[in-house]
Amino acid sequence: MDRIPALESLAPELQKGLDQASSFEALEALRIEFLGRKGRLADIMSTLPNLPPEERPKLGQRANVVKEEMNRLFDEKKAALTAAREAASLARFDASLPGRAPWKGSLHPDTLIMEEICSIFGRLGFDIAQGPEVEIDHYNFESLNMPPEHPARDMQDTLYITDSILMRTHTSPVQVRTMLKEKPPLAVVVPGKVYRRDSDLTHTPMFHQVEGLMVGHGITMAHLRGLLTAFVRGVFGPRTEVRFRQSFFPFTEPSAEVDISCFLCGGAGHTDGETCRVCKGTGWVEILGCGMVDPAVFEAVQYPADVSGFAFGLGVERIAMLKYGIGDLRMFFENDLRFLTQFSY
Repeated sequence: MDRIPALESLAPELQKGLDQASSFEALEALRIEFLGRKGRLADIMSTLPNLPPEERPKLGQRANVVKEEMNRLFDEKKAALTAAREAASLARFDASLPGRAPWKGSLHPDTLIMEEICSIFGRLGFDIAQGPEVEIDHYNFESLNMPPEHPARDMQDTLYITDSILMRTHTSPVQVRTMLKEKPPLAVVVPGKVYRRDSDLTHTPMFHQVEGLMVGHGITMAHLRGLLTAFVRGVFGPRTEVRFRQSFFPFTEPSAEVDISCFLCGGAGHTDGETCRVCKGTGWVEILGCGMVDPAVFEAVQYPADVSGFAFGLGVERIAMLKYGIGDLRMFFENDLRFLTQFSY
């Protein structure tokens, strides 16, 4: 039974090797040598089938004892090396040095712009209203003067769930819901996600809008112009010029598009002798649509005939691209930290 002395010698020999080991690499080499699949213990145990049956139990029992002993020696040495490494690390630590500030994240540019927009209108007396993103046709279209045969529905590229349930194509349905719950005077802005069946370099199936509504007695286009001029200069600076162009929206009459003087070229139409890449040489950039609320909308919510009001709507990504100089709409939705961390707060 010469294998028993060979087994008994493994633990003392391992102890000698561990005493000289000064790194985790040396420790791993010893583990492979003694306890690896082709190590010294495995080599001895490979002869077990060749022994007489009456000798096998004794060798197997002794091998288990030796294996446990070697594992204990390994664990003790590993713990000692770990403690030594931690002690060395602590010895290099200077408690007087300033700590590392944790990364506090960043807000998405859409969030920043929506918060800024709502803050500006909040100071102007507007409340914030919210509504469902899954909407019914009645609120999304019919109450906004777009009956089933209206051609403006084709402009919406609607994502229908059923014939009468859809993903809202704008936040204007919330204006209708608000008027059904509240009587004039009222002033609300509605930030949120909207959805359209559209996807290319300049459009995405989901984007963000902020729409506004003011209703009362004696509200005129002059109030609308003054309000939006104050808003635009609050976002883009006090020297920003504003112009209104006649347009058409089914739920406002009269309707207008609002342009601002190009922030890049200052309205000149060119920079350094080259045509301005933002305004394409016109000196103006379109940012939102607006108008006086159509009487048909007031009739749908059973408002009295003597009230008037205005509504406006703008794309949040559009404002963010102009304010921050973002050239590709897709960057808003790619979750690239290199892009998002530029907007740390």
